[in-house]
Amino acid sequence: MSYSSLILVVLAAMAHATWNLLAKRAAMVGAPFVFAYGLCATVLYAPWVIWVLMHDGMNWTWPVVGAILTSSLLHLGYSLCLQRGYQVADLSVVYPIARGTGPLLSTTGAFLLLGEPATSTGIAGMLCVVAGVLLIATQGRLAIFKQAQAWIGVRWGVVIGLFIAAYTVVDAYGVKVLLISPVLFDWFTCVTRTAMMTPHMLRRPTQSWESMRGHWHLALAVGFLSPLGYILVLYALRNGAPLSLVAPAREMSMMLGTLAGMFMLREKVGVGRLAGCVSILAGVILLGSS
Repeated sequence: MSYSSLILVVLAAMAHATWNLLAKRAAMVGAPFVFAYGLCATVLYAPWVIWVLMHDGMNWTWPVVGAILTSSLLHLGYSLCLQRGYQVADLSVVYPIARGTGPLLSTTGAFLLLGEPATSTGIAGMLCVVAGVLLIATQGRLAIFKQAQAWIGVRWGVVIGLFIAAYTVVDAYGVKVLLISPVLFDWFTCVTRTAMMTPHMLRRPTQSWESMRGHWHLALAVGFLSPLGYILVLYALRNGAPLSLVAPAREMSMMLGTLAGMFMLREKVGVGRLAGCVSILAGVILLGSS
């Protein structure tokens, strides 16, 4: 991976970690918050989209339409499964399994479906990142996976990881093979997802509006940072960075989130999480040199 692509991925990880910290403050709002920041993103990025359309246009072919619709459905499926997984299982099990299997399966998809070559350095870097994700999310207490109840979370985590891998591979195909502009691809999938959620929001408009009271500034910030982080990743892919390297490198956001929690929120960070940060950093260095 070139250093320019690595810089894009690092900036994307910073944006991802930041918007996740902000979104946690509105965690109890649920679906209305997801809809609200999707709406904000649609409006905020519309000028950029209009400029790109006027300058470069867009080739509307059936494969392009199919990629946008497929990506929208996969992103929506990911969000719904994530919400359901957190309802029936422990977050400490679901989240690390999802974030660990996501890049692992994305990399496998890159090898099998996109024909990317596998390198020993790249594979070692990916495994370091996955191990770091597990250590950070579980705080080093991997024994929790021995509990019978934990396997419900494992199953949901794997399903969520499959969605992460699927939309990552589809999106990479869209920008690398179909040559869709990253900002257009992300914006049209965002518009489609938001439109899909609109009927649900209109069932109880007053309740949805009330639940967002005091959270619109967060929706505005997340609506700016969430697409930005993903657009940077798509540009890294568009510029030639292999998906098999970009997918695991994105998980650097967990390391940045941990460090932000330690220094900004004064959270206690144990040996397990620090070891996870070191593992992710080592993995990213290996990915950058492969």
